[in-house]
Amino acid sequence: MGLFGFGDSDEKEDVPVITSPVDPGWVNAPEGGFFQLLNLDPEELGLGGVGGVYLIWHGGVRPEWVFAGHTKDLAAAFHTAGKNRDINFYEKNGGLYVAWAPVKEPYRPGVVKYLETNFKTVVPNTDDYTDKTRPVPVFPPKRRQKK
Repeated sequence: MGLFGFGDSDEKEDVPVITSPVDPGWVNAPEGGFFQLLNLDPEELGLGGVGGVYLIWHGGVRPEWVFAGHTKDLAAAFHTAGKNRDINFYEKNGGLYVAWAPVKEPYRPGVVKYLETNFKTVVPNTDDYTDKTRPVPVFPPKRRQKK
């Protein structure tokens, strides 16, 4: 069973320690850029009931990472984030963007902890991991060539 990929499993598996950053497979918009959070229709993209990790940031003159999270339902998480006042505060700073990756459930808390700690998100996520969670290093989302 691979480290990353869509799907949830009830099977317990040993989670190997990951010490070097890996590409979790961030999803890009069809043109190779990123989706705007407040214009996103997650159901149209088939994200209802799909789990993974996600990262929200704002553009503008001084872009910042805004929020990192994980979920079993990306569509519901994006709707919740779109209504969150703390996250939406940053919309005025060049728009809010989102990328998500198909990380399997055992690795999600560690990825979120790594993102929040190393990318210095401005809206804290106190629910998706604990002090004992081992960080899972990943590379940030990046633009891809148009397919």
